[in-house]
Amino acid sequence: MTLEPDTAQKPTRAAYSDGPRLLADIGATHARFALEIAPGVLRNVAVLLCDDYPGIVPLLNAYLAQTQAQGSNTRITHAAFALANPISGDFIRMTNRDWQFSTEEVRRTLGLTTLLIVNDFTALAMALPGFKPEDLLQIGGGKPVSNAVAGVLGPGTGLGVSGVIPTLDGFVTLGSEGGHVNFAPADEREFAILQYAWREWQHVSNERLISGPGMEIIYRALALRNGVEAPPRDAAAIMAGALEQKDLLCLEVLECFAGMLGGAAANLAVTLGAFGGIFIGGGIVPRMAEWFKTSPFRTRFEAKGRFSSYLAQIPTYVIMMPTPALYGVSSILSEHLRNRSGANTLMERVQHLQAELSPAEQRVAQLVIEHPRKVLSEPIAEIAKLADVSQPTVIRFCRSLGFSGLADFKLKFAGSLTGTIPVRHSQVRMTDSTHDLSAKVIDNTVSAILRFRDQLDVNSIDRAIDILRRAKRVEFYAMGNSRVVALDGQHKFFRFRIPTSSYGDSHLFALAAELLGPGDVVVAISTTGQLPELLDAVDVARAAGADVIAITSSKSALARKASVCLAVDHSEDSTTFLSMISRILQLLLIDIMAVGISLGPAGEAVADGDSERRRLLISHLDI
Repeated sequence: MTLEPDTAQKPTRAAYSDGPRLLADIGATHARFALEIAPGVLRNVAVLLCDDYPGIVPLLNAYLAQTQAQGSNTRITHAAFALANPISGDFIRMTNRDWQFSTEEVRRTLGLTTLLIVNDFTALAMALPGFKPEDLLQIGGGKPVSNAVAGVLGPGTGLGVSGVIPTLDGFVTLGSEGGHVNFAPADEREFAILQYAWREWQHVSNERLISGPGMEIIYRALALRNGVEAPPRDAAAIMAGALEQKDLLCLEVLECFAGMLGGAAANLAVTLGAFGGIFIGGGIVPRMAEWFKTSPFRTRFEAKGRFSSYLAQIPTYVIMMPTPALYGVSSILSEHLRNRSGANTLMERVQHLQAELSPAEQRVAQLVIEHPRKVLSEPIAEIAKLADVSQPTVIRFCRSLGFSGLADFKLKFAGSLTGTIPVRHSQVRMTDSTHDLSAKVIDNTVSAILRFRDQLDVNSIDRAIDILRRAKRVEFYAMGNSRVVALDGQHKFFRFRIPTSSYGDSHLFALAAELLGPGDVVVAISTTGQLPELLDAVDVARAAGADVIAITSSKSALARKASVCLAVDHSEDSTTFLSMISRILQLLLIDIMAVGISLGPAGEAVADGDSERRRLLISHLDI
């Protein structure tokens, strides 16, 4: 591993208040790491060889151990990784390495609050807007158009492809696997290479040839075509043979490789309309940048028949900075944390776009900026009156920002305000329209669920799932509003072929508990956790040797008596109101446990037929 020394320059930007952020760009061959101590300020940049580690956790631990040895002992809370792999869901199985892992398990193992994993070229695309002229080497002519789409591709162990689309308030990246499009030869020589590759693969993609391993295929194919004896060479040796030894076969390989890359870049440019430029990343081209300037790349890029003049306008660049994807994941992580922490990104969007609105819409925007809570709580007629505009103008303002109407705007705006809206039934007024009351009820519920997610005690959930997975019998005890939660649990667990029953009569709690024994489990559900009959039944069940899982307030008497407490600390006055949101949070815990039971230990699927039948019953699972 190589660890670059920190520069003596002190960061000019304020350091993150919650400590440095761990950034990584993990490819098939190398992994690059850094600690970001302030926006755009990287320290402890390191490169590790992936072959030296059996999995991603040992790789991460090796880097963290090295940073600690260098004196960086600050606890890391947030991390983001770019991975040379398609990313879909929590479980990741790498295509170019024999590694597989759960993102959530890695997060918990490292003790992180946040862990994001994105495709490496999605991260690279997100880094494009931040590049400076000194970070790039332009190949050929063309000038970038401001606020235009840009494309990126890069040969390395594979061929990554992505793009970035500017919007009024930021950028959107494309999650693409464009490296796997069919390779299209442009001349007889490339057709001979394709025929050679067909001997091994029925489908030959761009990645098969425009990559490090592809360069080796081109080398062997051209040696056969030219009738020459050629010693085995890997991609690095082929490049060295061409650039240092001037070997004719190796030079022909690079020329052919550059031409193929130029054709692929041109196809990406016309597909995206990439007048912001085409950027070449990856680990190969920057190492031969000086030769690449005069290579066939740009000539082939513009060789598009009727569209040659179209492509001549589009600039092409080689990305020369050593760790560009790290800046991309930094940007993605910052945006994620800004949204999670309640930073007012939508308010910033209103401020940014205000000058582009009509004068009447600007008055609505000013009202939003100066009185955001009032906009959230008032109906459209009152908003129009306060802004001194018509009601259609309020709707036009919302649509100018990309929303379907006022209700849609309110839903998104409420979630973006610093702090969440207090959950009170009094927020809905008698004069509210159906749109307004719908927006308020949904927003209250969503904000409560997000807070609940952030406060989950995963260790308690793990213990509860383990107890339930080994249970001989499960009984649900609940009354009142929680009764529906108990019935939902009984329905789900019974479908798992677990002996299950549910009791909602306080007189039956203790009688049922007396019949329990070791290996049995009671799931006691109560918003307040103070019901005397329920507490007595829990005492009986514990005395009989049964385990008790309580879904209740963490400070309640029921929580103290239970084997495991799954806390729902949402505040609702159940003496006056129906506990609507608390019930939803309780149902979520039932769902979490049901999904957990359908999986094997530590989230790995169990192979036996019973577990397979359980998995088929769970809609959350990818089967």
